[in-house]
Amino acid sequence: MVKCLYDSGKDGYIDLMELKLMMEKLGAPQTHLGLKNMIKEVDEDFDGKLSFREFLLIFHKAAAGELEEDSGLMTLAKLSEIDVSTEGVKGAKNFFEAKVQALSSASKFEAEIKAEQDERKREEEEKKHRRAAFRELKSAFSQ
Repeated sequence: MVKCLYDSGKDGYIDLMELKLMMEKLGAPQTHLGLKNMIKEVDEDFDGKLSFREFLLIFHKAAAGELEEDSGLMTLAKLSEIDVSTEGVKGAKNFFEAKVQALSSASKFEAEIKAEQDERKREEEEKKHRRAAFRELKSAFSQ
């Protein structure tokens, strides 16, 4: 769940309109289609909104170089940078500690995603095996 000041619905997610407002307040407004594409690029569960995990995925993809330079998500990732002269050293320290935490969380998420993908592959293989066994049994009865 995303807990931030842009979650106006207080449901723990950033939906399309909340993302629109966030990007406008950050000084990088996007088109409606651009916002939809931003969500689509990291929306793992296809619910049309960003969970905390999906929100962190933006920064992970940016750090890994997986985002297009002119994409809305890259713009959002770049907007998360901090100016020490305005925030001060303590603000920068808090920012970087949060960033490190997000990156370590992202690698945990990456491992989780890989495990989920492996599980899906294993289930698909089992399903194919069961179908083949069923066809074999069916052919024995049809003769």
